[in-house]
Amino acid sequence: MDLLTCRGGKGRPLVLVHGLMGRGSTWPRQLPWLMEHGRVYTYDAPWHRGRDVPDPYPISTERFVADLGTAVEEAVGVQGERAVLVGHSMGALHSWCLAAERPDLVDAVVVEDMAPDFRGRTTGPWEPWVHALPVEFATSEQVFAEFGPVAGQYFLEAFDRTETGWRLHGHPATWIEIAAEWGRRDYWEQWRAVSVPTLLLEAGGSVAPAGQMSMMAEVARRATYVHVPGAGHLIHDDAPGKYREAVETFLTTFA
Repeated sequence: MDLLTCRGGKGRPLVLVHGLMGRGSTWPRQLPWLMEHGRVYTYDAPWHRGRDVPDPYPISTERFVADLGTAVEEAVGVQGERAVLVGHSMGALHSWCLAAERPDLVDAVVVEDMAPDFRGRTTGPWEPWVHALPVEFATSEQVFAEFGPVAGQYFLEAFDRTETGWRLHGHPATWIEIAAEWGRRDYWEQWRAVSVPTLLLEAGGSVAPAGQMSMMAEVARRATYVHVPGAGHLIHDDAPGKYREAVETFLTTFA
């Protein structure tokens, strides 16, 4: 299967890398203006490609990074290009890990609301809610009632569309296992190894431990840090104007 979907545009490759429980189909509001800055691709990570699409490998950050690397290399590496990775949450983590491991594939990284160290934080408070999600929502109103207006639209775009509603595009137990790994290890070593320009966007209502994203900027080689007051974890949808301004400024200055 093709790991990347080209959405249009010309020039340098921009790869959009979604977060946990997300999907490449959740970026429609960002595609038009991003295509003014390059050739835009979206990506579906393992265990997010459809409820009935398995992955043969054990769950690990290394598996995600290897898959992303394969996708980027197959799509742009053969042309001798390097991609700008635009990552949200989990996707931001995997993007900077790939940048650390394969600088020959990555030109720059956007890190949206993600930090390197969640050790000691468990998925326990989150698990009952995730396990209680219905496999399928019959109406869009039910999705909005469950997730709210911003995240609701995001999940409508992520879920599998069926004849009878919107179906989860993965398994809650798997998503919990992915997040649980972050509570057992940190990724500071990978972050410090990143040599390309990075943009750090932290939400006012961030999921990142306090102070970590600003610390990331301090220890990075070429980082720009932007705090977005009032925005939730989905900055690109919750504060789209501020997100666009920050990303466009980054894309037009680092080169």
